[in-house]
Amino acid sequence: MTWRLPRSAVYDRGTAVFGEEDALQRLPTSDRILRFEEALAVVQRHAQTARNAQQVETVGLRNAAGRVLARAVAADREQPPFDRATRDGYAVRAADVGGAATAGLRVVGSLRAGERWSGAPMGEGEAIEIMTGAAVPDGADAVVMVEHTTLEDGWLRVTREMRVGENVVPRAAETRAGAVVLPEGCLLEAAEIGVAASCGRSQLEVFARPRVAIATTGDELVELNEPMEDAQIRNSNSYALAALVDASGGVAEPLAIARDCVEELEARVVEGREADLLLFTGGVSMGKYDLVEQVLGEFGAEFFFTGALIQPGKPVVFGRLPKSNGLNPGGWTYFFGLPGNPVSAQICFRLFASAMVHALGGRTAVGPRFVEARLAVAVPGGSRLTRFLPVRVEGTWEGVTARVVGWQGSGDVVANARADGYVVLPAGVEAFAVGETVRVLLR
Repeated sequence: MTWRLPRSAVYDRGTAVFGEEDALQRLPTSDRILRFEEALAVVQRHAQTARNAQQVETVGLRNAAGRVLARAVAADREQPPFDRATRDGYAVRAADVGGAATAGLRVVGSLRAGERWSGAPMGEGEAIEIMTGAAVPDGADAVVMVEHTTLEDGWLRVTREMRVGENVVPRAAETRAGAVVLPEGCLLEAAEIGVAASCGRSQLEVFARPRVAIATTGDELVELNEPMEDAQIRNSNSYALAALVDASGGVAEPLAIARDCVEELEARVVEGREADLLLFTGGVSMGKYDLVEQVLGEFGAEFFFTGALIQPGKPVVFGRLPKSNGLNPGGWTYFFGLPGNPVSAQICFRLFASAMVHALGGRTAVGPRFVEARLAVAVPGGSRLTRFLPVRVEGTWEGVTARVVGWQGSGDVVANARADGYVVLPAGVEAFAVGETVRVLLR
């Protein structure tokens, strides 16, 4: 059983008017229509077990950004491989430095980054000029910043006391040789690529990107290059979801539009279940032509939930289909039935489907990302659903605030593009005051 979302939700100038149908006050009791937290937990459980034997490929380090590591990277040597100076200044013995009255230290040499001291170990009353990143010479146990020194005729006076180890990173303090520095399943971004480069890895083994089939449904849909009637709309969901799939590390495979008939929906299931994940948009509510669940059932689908108590996005469906080909006998293709309204589809993807894309691509951290912010305007509550409203996230030195974007409901793609994320308003709360701390789902 599924439930139709109201189409009359309006939010404008900080005052919300939600035209919830009377039926929303009589929510269904089906155990497959879950609270938001329950639905999220169900997806997370399946995501943790969806990382089957993915294909592995080798890519150059310059092409590794956004990929998922399939083989852990270990340090090829200690990091740092020597005691490293963290400031420009002078290598000294801390015991020789006692504040403003310290007798002068004799400067016996200079060291740049990339050089090793080739002279005798530094002795009592001596100092060596040193640059950031250089190896601290034997005999020295601290580096005094140049700002805290005066130099005259080769004699150095230090104007403050020093501690042993000050401005020095000890050898192997960051990692030991052979220690894992990048685990399997991590997303490779700038920081991780920098670590791999520091270990001399010009190539990395990564998981193949999961294939995600996208099937948009509806008699009203028209492709971008086709003429359209007044009552028709362009197929924007296919493009928006493909962008979300790509950003999540998958390979989007848009299918032809399925009209609201069993035969075309069946054809899309046959095509889509050979992918790693199948996304339907539209056709999952309670209308006369909402046939997606019926057709999926005919193919032996197992449904984990057929709705979530969220707005927008209540008719979202999650389950899996048996594969039919000989390449993966007995295997499954996970699927989501996303609402047809564009904002609903995108929110549901970010909440639920993105986790499966991440998991099927080998990632270990798969959940949606939330941050905390303070509300910039008051928002009415009282809903029995967990609501998601588009917001602008504004960060200043004083803190982070979320300002609700004026919108005309879950079909308002223009307002959605003005948002940075979606404020999460829990069910059962009567009102949300200015300055109240809330969670925000990041775009």
